[in-house]
Amino acid sequence: MSERVYRVVQYGLGPIGQELARLAIERPSFRLVGAIDIDPAKVGRDVGEVLGLGEPVGVVVRPDAEAVLAETRPDCVLHATGSFLDRVFPQLETAVRASCNVVSTCEELAFPAAGHPELASRLDELAREQGVTVLGTGVNPGYVMDTLPLFFSGVAQTVTAVQVQRIQNASTRRKPLQEKIGAGRTIEEFQQLVAAGSVRHVGLRESAYLIAAGLGWTVERYEERIEPVIAERRIVTEYFTVEPGRVCGVDQLGRAIVGGSERITLHLRMYLDADPAYDRVRLEGATPLELVIPGGLQGDRATTAIVLNAVPRVVEHPPGLVTMVDLPIITVRQ
Repeated sequence: MSERVYRVVQYGLGPIGQELARLAIERPSFRLVGAIDIDPAKVGRDVGEVLGLGEPVGVVVRPDAEAVLAETRPDCVLHATGSFLDRVFPQLETAVRASCNVVSTCEELAFPAAGHPELASRLDELAREQGVTVLGTGVNPGYVMDTLPLFFSGVAQTVTAVQVQRIQNASTRRKPLQEKIGAGRTIEEFQQLVAAGSVRHVGLRESAYLIAAGLGWTVERYEERIEPVIAERRIVTEYFTVEPGRVCGVDQLGRAIVGGSERITLHLRMYLDADPAYDRVRLEGATPLELVIPGGLQGDRATTAIVLNAVPRVVEHPPGLVTMVDLPIITVRQ
């Protein structure tokens, strides 16, 4: 019996969406049948042209999501348009009403009840009505600072606290991410943008709640602080030149209070030319456990991989809004 080929539509063709579409085209287990984007520079062009593949793939970018989904009837929609659930909710609703399963990179969708319980309830109810499954995932949130620690806890006799530290070299990442961490800004500009919500990594709160849910803990209070990382020397990337004394990244710390004490600590430092970069998971308990990934997981590549690899699990899962805690282990699907 031949292995199933999953028909997918790419919703959003920004940097992550383009990498997702490219991966779907390359993988034999997937077939790209549609592409949605409202950017006039992309609409009407073949996806192969947009991606710079050198040849057409027979899928034209179109702006009308309802029409594309109705005509293609995909097994799953790969959604990559934004970080904030309230802003992308209408897009998710359109996909679900078209009876499409969805895997989204929306960070707040990784554990939507943490920040948008009403929207989460509405989306879950609609998904059940339409008989489809919706998942928010990525590398962070979705894996390295939540799902990985939970999987690691399977070999622990007890866990009293979870600590995750992620140091990322942002110099190798896409321009929107370098902008999001405040690269090149003055300290005053950085602080103003933090206050406006424009500079920060979205998802630490969702990771903390996902860990708590997986361990059966109840978060009593969640706290977060955001500070700039200051360049000590001139840094040049493909997109920015940052002089000494200017901001080259973000230092973000999330703390979840459980049972009256800090039980979940998530520390993210994402800045230009970070060295050494790594991911570290430490589980406190009777026998403390520690896992270190030298170099850390490359965010963009890991995000697109886990989104696409999650498709079979999502398609096969009972209907509803789910998190990574609810799914069987996700493995690579060639």
